[in-house]
Amino acid sequence: MKLSIIIVNYNTYELTKQTIEAVISQEVSFKYEIILVDNASIDGSIQKLQEDFEEIITQEKLRVFRNGENLGFAKANNQGMKAAKGLYILLLNSDTVVGPDCLEKCMLKIESDNKIGALGCKVILTDGQLDHACKRGYPTPMASLYYFLGLDKKNPIKYGQYDALHLGEDEVGEVDALMGAFMLMPREVLDKVGLLDEDFFMYGEDIDLCFRIKEAGYRILYYPETYITHYKGGSSKKRKTKVIYDFHNAMWIFYKKHYYQKYNMSVTSIVYLGIWVKYGIEICKNFFRGIFH
Repeated sequence: MKLSIIIVNYNTYELTKQTIEAVISQEVSFKYEIILVDNASIDGSIQKLQEDFEEIITQEKLRVFRNGENLGFAKANNQGMKAAKGLYILLLNSDTVVGPDCLEKCMLKIESDNKIGALGCKVILTDGQLDHACKRGYPTPMASLYYFLGLDKKNPIKYGQYDALHLGEDEVGEVDALMGAFMLMPREVLDKVGLLDEDFFMYGEDIDLCFRIKEAGYRILYYPETYITHYKGGSSKKRKTKVIYDFHNAMWIFYKKHYYQKYNMSVTSIVYLGIWVKYGIEICKNFFRGIFH
């Protein structure tokens, strides 16, 4: 088994179906499996998906795991990775569609260099714009400050570390981190550095894993020779409070894990305050978005 593709489903029947259909329509030269982990969906999606893909389940090309509760993104992906048989692991979001030859091209590239610890392709939003999270720098205090002050827009090279703006969106190159929506990794690398940190419920676990892979001496490669489309929710849609909390809490978990010992208490206090002030602002914006849309 060359490749194991891990997809986590949570009440996203149509999107997950579309993701799986795009994968199985690919012409590839290697053997692969899809591992679908359901996080206690309540919309009947996993039952419908099992019916839709009964044939490839019978062929053992698709394996399904059903959880009794929502374990979060990191735990569910880890569950899939632990069950995986492939020499390579691909984390693939349930709201994505792989482009033509995406799997074949990415596998050829990662197999060509044993120093690549993680590879991510170009990620395009439905409006055709780049999803900047597909190539990024570490969220250091200064990089985050430049980003939130908008200085990266005025001088991308000097202040654009947060979104790795030193690298063009169509330029192959090394970055600090990729996004978990599409992250291809050799199994042997994961065996060395460990799986996703389950302290992260959702968000942040992909940056943390890339951090550990890079610390182990491997390259994190952004490879825009191929792409996926990411069907993110529109910005006008009201988000759940827990999703906003998880996003901001992930920032704090990452800081505590990797930067707490590197900075003095003044910097740490500013970072903590900044994260939770921003959280409060986002909660207020989300509240009014729900009223006026």
